[in-house]
Amino acid sequence: MPKRALVADNDFFFVEFLAELLEKRGYEVLKAYDGKEGLSKLDSGAVDIVFVDMVMPKIDGREMIKVIRHRSPDASFPIVAISGTFIEQLDQIHTTGADFFIVKGPLEQMSIHVERFMDQVERNGFSTEKLERLIEPGEMYPRQTTLELVEHLNYQKCVLESMGVGVMILDKDAGIIRINPVALELMERSFEEVLNTPVTSMFPKGERPRLIDALKAVAQDPSLKSTPVDVSGPAKPLRAVVSLLRIEQDPQGWILVLVEREG
Repeated sequence: MPKRALVADNDFFFVEFLAELLEKRGYEVLKAYDGKEGLSKLDSGAVDIVFVDMVMPKIDGREMIKVIRHRSPDASFPIVAISGTFIEQLDQIHTTGADFFIVKGPLEQMSIHVERFMDQVERNGFSTEKLERLIEPGEMYPRQTTLELVEHLNYQKCVLESMGVGVMILDKDAGIIRINPVALELMERSFEEVLNTPVTSMFPKGERPRLIDALKAVAQDPSLKSTPVDVSGPAKPLRAVVSLLRIEQDPQGWILVLVEREG
């Protein structure tokens, strides 16, 4: 059977570039265009290597790697993180949970370095002791615009994590793509457990129809800004306030705000 690789990146052309390179080496390539799709692809069967971009919509690379490590603690496949921001984050890359790191650059140079990396992998195996962990396509320097992007993304993440109410952000299929610490505490669940799972699975079966009705209500009535629904947490009664997530007026999912309910 051919070896299988997963490539997750929101850049279509980069996915095609890396997939073509791997296919020429005999790999069957699973393609994903964000971290959410990447996690779903992993459910289709075992893989031999995973390439993950760090900056992706919905579920980013760091979150995807965290979930993979949690759900497959004994997995033998290596995870290769790829990003154009590693040069600006050299002091943080080893906290991502990846085994190897490839810095994005001009595709001509990347092709040479990725081919060399795969040659070493196929010759020596996936030992991090025998292989160089950080692969750079030539000499690179920190860039101001990339630093600003990293700071902006970190700021947004800190805002969500600092909110004093529980917040879940749902994709169009009602799967959880963001959840803050307060929501995790209210639901008594870990981040790795809930990411990319249906929001209805978080609540008792008897309450799921009411939650689904609330999701439908805000999606079908543009004048309805939000609607509350009472639900049960593991230890406390909760109230979920459901609103529609819009990006440039286009519905992209939902936002659930969770608070404790008296009584």
